[in-house]
Amino acid sequence: MSQNQYNNWFLFTLLPWVASIIIRLIYLTMRVEYIGAHHPREIWDKNENFILSFWHDQLLLMAPGYKGAQTGRKVGTKVLISQSKDGELIARTMEFLGLGAVRGSSSRGGREALREMVKMARDPDDIVFTPDGPRGPRHVAKMGVAQISKMTSRPVVPIALAVSRGFRFSSWDKFLFPYPFSRGVYSFCEPITYNSGEDIEAFLKRIEEAMIANTEQAAAKLGEYGLSAV
Repeated sequence: MSQNQYNNWFLFTLLPWVASIIIRLIYLTMRVEYIGAHHPREIWDKNENFILSFWHDQLLLMAPGYKGAQTGRKVGTKVLISQSKDGELIARTMEFLGLGAVRGSSSRGGREALREMVKMARDPDDIVFTPDGPRGPRHVAKMGVAQISKMTSRPVVPIALAVSRGFRFSSWDKFLFPYPFSRGVYSFCEPITYNSGEDIEAFLKRIEEAMIANTEQAAAKLGEYGLSAV
C-alpha cells in the first residue's frame, strides 16, 4: 500500500469508524433526558416520516440522540451533507452510526441534492437537515429545508441538544463537543407544516423561530437542575 493509499484509508475508513465509537461512548456516559419525544413517535406510529432539522453546531451527538428517541422503532434516515472533504468524513461517520447520506449543500451540489431528496421522500426514510450548514451564518436557516417540506408535504420536526459540560470550538458555528458524564437534554419541537398558499419566506421564518425556541427550551430544562448550557 502506497503512502497516499494509506492516508486515504486512514482518513476515510479508520478515522470515521473511530469517531463513531467515540460518539457512542460519550452518549452512553451521559445522563440524557428527552423533551417532546412524543412528536416524532406519533408520526412514526402512523408509518409516516418527516424532516428532522437541527443547528450545525449540535451535529456530533445528534445521531445517537435521534436513534435513542426511536425506542425500538426501525426508521430509515438520509442526511444532507456537503460535498467537501469534511463532508465525506461526516458522511462516512454517519454511516457507521446507522444514518445514510445525500451529498450536496446550498453552496455545492445543492440543486442536485434537493432533487435527490425529493425522490427519496418516496421512501420510508426521515430526511435530516442542518439548515445553517455548511458555512453559516450560525443559527440562520437557509431555504432548502422549507423547499423540501413544501415539495414533499412532510412536516419539519426540529431537535435541539443542550449539555451541561463541553467545549466550543472557534469555528463559524461554535461547534459543540460534549464532555463524557455530562447531563444532556434533547428537545423535539411540535411538527411545523407548510400552509397552502403560504409565502415560502414566511414558512422558513417559522421554522427558524421554532428551532431557536427549541434550543432555548433544551437549555431551560438544564436550568431546572441548576445547570447552564455550554
